[in-house]
Amino acid sequence: MLYFAYGSNLDPEQIEERCPSNQFKCLALLPGFRLAFTRYSESRRSWVADVVEDDASPGVWGVVYDISKEDLKRLDACEGYHGKGKNNAYDRCGTSVFMSGGEDRPLGVLIYIVSKKSDKEHSPSEDYLCHIISGAEHWELPKDYVELLKSCPASKI
Repeated sequence: MLYFAYGSNLDPEQIEERCPSNQFKCLALLPGFRLAFTRYSESRRSWVADVVEDDASPGVWGVVYDISKEDLKRLDACEGYHGKGKNNAYDRCGTSVFMSGGEDRPLGVLIYIVSKKSDKEHSPSEDYLCHIISGAEHWELPKDYVELLKSCPASKI
């Protein structure tokens, strides 16, 4: 199963813990969306990553992993996905991303998107944002995207 990670699952240690079968496939761009923080996580004590539709955005960069069906079940639990139509933290859905950002290289993937978004967007904690930035730098996402992440306002806990 191909899974597109754009938030804290960019962290290689976190994805290894959640999905031991993971295999890095490629960097990819999710067009027509932007990164936002629309859900509060008690466990992280932070607003956490989401993608929201925005045709004016250059898109959201992330990593595509190939994971097993068993790991998908573990990932569902970590992301608070209990099935279609249930009270989910994140919904799991299918979408297309572009491998290495090339529009001529579409790839079908699974993605998690916040189920019940806050009425407004918020700032993540510094720790959580640094977690995402660290993963983005590890995978060498495009420099302008990493700079965009670094320019996001963050809050101190």
